[in-house]
Amino acid sequence: MAFELFCMTLIALLFGLILVFGGYRLFVVLLPIWGFFFGFGLGAQTVEVIFGGGFLATVTSWVAGFFIGALFAVLSYLFYLAGVALLAGSAGYGLAVGILTWIGLDFGFIVWLIGIAAGVLLAFVVLRFNIQKYAIIVITALAGTSAIIFTLLAAFGNLSIGELLVLPVARTLSNSPWWLLFFLVVAAGGIYVQLRDTRTFEAETYNRLAE
Repeated sequence: MAFELFCMTLIALLFGLILVFGGYRLFVVLLPIWGFFFGFGLGAQTVEVIFGGGFLATVTSWVAGFFIGALFAVLSYLFYLAGVALLAGSAGYGLAVGILTWIGLDFGFIVWLIGIAAGVLLAFVVLRFNIQKYAIIVITALAGTSAIIFTLLAAFGNLSIGELLVLPVARTLSNSPWWLLFFLVVAAGGIYVQLRDTRTFEAETYNRLAE
């Protein structure tokens, strides 16, 4: 069991590092995966808010999560702009929910609704002002750093994966404020490396239905 845990931790850390320092170059490949996991989490949390119960505590939440995750994955695979919108939307939603739960609010309808509004707003801003490249770089660096921290906490701390999925920011910062410093340093380094590495590189946009 220890060896399996070591392998899973190593793979998760490697994935986080790839996101931090190469997220933009690999973005097209990662889009459907990102869309699925965001949709899965959003669907499960939506069921939790509407019907009550814990995160993924019912069959309905699992079904809703898989359905919305599959839908988001297909949209991300077919349309580049849809994938970017979902990426930005997931960042806005996660940031809003994370901040609100960090300051002490319980996750519920109001927090969920504010998260949805923040996600829609950020997606609109990114597409309206055509800042997709910079949004992708920043969000993948932040997400990769989060993945690294969450993996270390889950593997060597006393937190479960479920706790980290539901309230990642609050759970992380409650362990130690040093994690916040680690987060800022690694994320900033990832953003710098990606900006320097992609000065002359632009991800290829696509509309696979039109093709």
